[in-house]
Amino acid sequence: MDSEILFRLADRAFRDETPDLERFKRDLALCRGQITAVLASRRQPGTVLVLKGNKPLELRIHRSHRAVLYASDPAFLDAVLADERGWRPLPLEPMTMLVFRHESLMEFSRESFTFIAQGKRGKAP
Repeated sequence: MDSEILFRLADRAFRDETPDLERFKRDLALCRGQITAVLASRRQPGTVLVLKGNKPLELRIHRSHRAVLYASDPAFLDAVLADERGWRPLPLEPMTMLVFRHESLMEFSRESFTFIAQGKRGKAP
């Protein structure tokens, strides 16, 4: 899936004061390809969407720091956080969207979504 399409769909969903997540999920269901993304909007700077589709994404959460870190490979997070205490994995199944809001970061919501998942196309010889 072209990332530009993903951004435009999210932009349409963030037009009002409250993001229209149902519209965003309906639009995503029509897309095909590979998706994993972290999205924020200037219209809703206090809301962050984390989409885990069919590409890798690992998250770590620290409740007392009120922070979430992410990377495509857990080895990156493990290396950076090796000497840090309090970071815990935040499990996220494929086809799941997390919605974080700045005012209550630790009270995020979890939503499922669908799209037409496709593997990576082979390269021409």
